[in-house]
Amino acid sequence: MKYGLVTGGSRGIGRAIALAISKMGYRVIINYHSNTEAAEETLRLIRAEGGDGELLPFDVSDEQQVDQALLQWEKDHPEDQIEVLVNNAGIRKDNLMIFMQNEDWHSIINTHLNGFFYTTRRLLKGMLTKRYGRIINVVSLSGIKGLPGQTNYSAAKAGIIGASKALAQEVAPRKVTVNCVAPGFIHTDMTAELPESELKTLIPMGRFGNPEEVAAVVAFLASKNASYITGEVISVNGGLYT
Repeated sequence: MKYGLVTGGSRGIGRAIALAISKMGYRVIINYHSNTEAAEETLRLIRAEGGDGELLPFDVSDEQQVDQALLQWEKDHPEDQIEVLVNNAGIRKDNLMIFMQNEDWHSIINTHLNGFFYTTRRLLKGMLTKRYGRIINVVSLSGIKGLPGQTNYSAAKAGIIGASKALAQEVAPRKVTVNCVAPGFIHTDMTAELPESELKTLIPMGRFGNPEEVAAVVAFLASKNASYITGEVISVNGGLYT
């Protein structure tokens, strides 16, 4: 059985990605940190559309939790393979740098950049051994151009982009691809408090995007049709930044 793991898959963009990966025929491992109810709802939606999956709670920023959870999964699924990894888990703690607390810096770096490292490293061996894999990292417009009030978030996402470009070259000979998808302003819980009416005037398409529009790009990069695409960053931002 072939699986796709989506970190932060309980809601928003992660939920949309989990549903999209399921429609490709993968069983979906829905990772989440604490919102069990939302994760169970994602699994219910997947099953309602004829797919299946399972929940796998762990904190991506905690190396020990990542290793323990994925090692146990591998022991429980000796004949199965995680063929697709989508690193999507994320948080925001915005502030101007002059007012930013150490914890606000470290928690963002730990969740995004370290979380990418811990999870990806743990699954790479299986992909390289099987000579096939798809790694898609959900980054951000903030990691490409930088956004004021998000020095922590911009640093973390830019770090993932650089790491992805390097890793893509390391694993390409084994038919493993590594790409990034960079959303702009998307309708999710993380953007609910933003002044949408003001911000959408800056977007050439005149609106925020939907999680499904990001998920469609992720699904393409996870498919065999994207076998010659690696080390790339695809923006989904309505023309806000090109």
